[in-house]
Amino acid sequence: MKRNLKKAVSLLLVALMVLSLVACGSGVQTIKKEEKKGSGKYAGQTVILHTNDVHGAVEGYSYLPALKAEIEKEGGSVILADAGDFTNGNIYVSISEGESAVTLMNQAGYDVVALGNHEFDFGFDTLKKNLEKANFKVLCSNVYKDGKTIYDSEAVIKVGGLKVGFFALHTPETQTKVNPSTIEGLTFTEKEDLYKVAQEEADKLKKAADVVICLAHLGVDEESAGNRSTDVMANTTGIDMIIDGHSHTVMTKGEKGEAIQSTGTEFANIGCVVIDNKTKKIVSNELIETAKLAQDADVLATAKNVISTVDAEFGAKFATSAVALDGVKANVRSGETNLGDLVCDALLWSATNETKLEVEKDMVVAVTNGGGIRASVDAGDVSRSTIKTVLPFGNTIAVNYITGAELLEALEASTYSTPEAIGGFPQIAGMKISIDTTVAFDEGDEYPDSTYHAPKTCGRVMILEVNGKPFDPTATYAVVTNNFCAAGGDTYYAFKRAYDAGKGFDTSIPMDEALVNFIKFNLGGEIGAAYAEPQGRIRVIVAQG
Repeated sequence: MKRNLKKAVSLLLVALMVLSLVACGSGVQTIKKEEKKGSGKYAGQTVILHTNDVHGAVEGYSYLPALKAEIEKEGGSVILADAGDFTNGNIYVSISEGESAVTLMNQAGYDVVALGNHEFDFGFDTLKKNLEKANFKVLCSNVYKDGKTIYDSEAVIKVGGLKVGFFALHTPETQTKVNPSTIEGLTFTEKEDLYKVAQEEADKLKKAADVVICLAHLGVDEESAGNRSTDVMANTTGIDMIIDGHSHTVMTKGEKGEAIQSTGTEFANIGCVVIDNKTKKIVSNELIETAKLAQDADVLATAKNVISTVDAEFGAKFATSAVALDGVKANVRSGETNLGDLVCDALLWSATNETKLEVEKDMVVAVTNGGGIRASVDAGDVSRSTIKTVLPFGNTIAVNYITGAELLEALEASTYSTPEAIGGFPQIAGMKISIDTTVAFDEGDEYPDSTYHAPKTCGRVMILEVNGKPFDPTATYAVVTNNFCAAGGDTYYAFKRAYDAGKGFDTSIPMDEALVNFIKFNLGGEIGAAYAEPQGRIRVIVAQG
């Protein structure tokens, strides 16, 4: 059925003219666009309209052609760019593994895009297959395979006599934010090496272009320190503007006044960078609220067709919830939530009822990363679409057999920044833990192929009990998790060691299906008062005053 749905969505592809490419004298590829002529607010100017972290808000693409037409009516020429995370985020793009997003981006008329970490959620091979259909230029300057960047490093878009150079930086956090097994063979530069790449690209484009724009999927979150857009700007020269993504930040400049702009997420805003064609300088930048904009009827019709096609299969009610379930990003990444409890209960129930485990039930626990929970659930009707939006990544349930000491290491590593949010924060079942944030994280060596560190010692986290019994660091526990964490995703390298050593297996049971079945068969189709609040599995100790 999923294959048929994907095929139906694929039929929505709209044919557009492929951009013509010519070589520039410096070896940098040049894309020619027509310069618009006329009088009005934008006469003699080129406007970069940009988006980031769309995450499946497919109806929002309809704002872009309408806004572009309005600017052109006022005499301006338009370049349309995106800073990544367009192929996953909700069921309307995840069910087609990102293909429907490319369809809509083609129709909206994008010129150039960067890749976000979520572009890799379904694997590099799927990413390449989807982007073969793209009528826009894909750039990636700091991700390598066999010694070469996986897409072109840079390009110049020439509008009349103005040449705008673009390059793209991709977050090295992708190494742990997608399933590592799906990106084997890819190398991601970080920190000083990232700055070096950025400087080389800026220097190259300064010779070939009038204005240098970095499309960055880096963000400004504290947990990304060393790999943020602000870090790049502080350690390079020659970049005129960074168009940023990843942290969902709404900003027209950095905290220190850096030339960095980001729109937030899901088309809350569209970014606007205005360049004077004569002086060849950026003269203004701003964010435009989409609530004030018109929508293009054709693109909106395509988006609604995608939505109705998916809803026809997944939109029917299968359960009800008497309570609202908390999947707010900041909350699931910093503390226990009732939705985190529900998801982990479903993992535990599925693994213990549908697989044969090598340990007794009282030695089985569940752990999933808070960053994998992507939406809240309102009280009322619950559909498969609701569940797919909460768990959009297609992860399957995996089981690792690890010692108590290894479990403690994983929990210590995944809460190193708590109470600051982190995607690896553990939502749990089958145990109770405490996290003392007044104790400093004892940072050890960086895990292999990761931006995270192992703890030298475990002093922040205590496992208070496991299924009502004392925790034993020497005992073997079955940890039910998702295949992303089992493969070392986020902070869970301790799980990967066990998995790679043959101490675990993938059940092949999709997480979203397990949650649906848990609600239907174990809860009788009713999420009730037991999940009204978090159930006291995690205690976070913070400094007083």
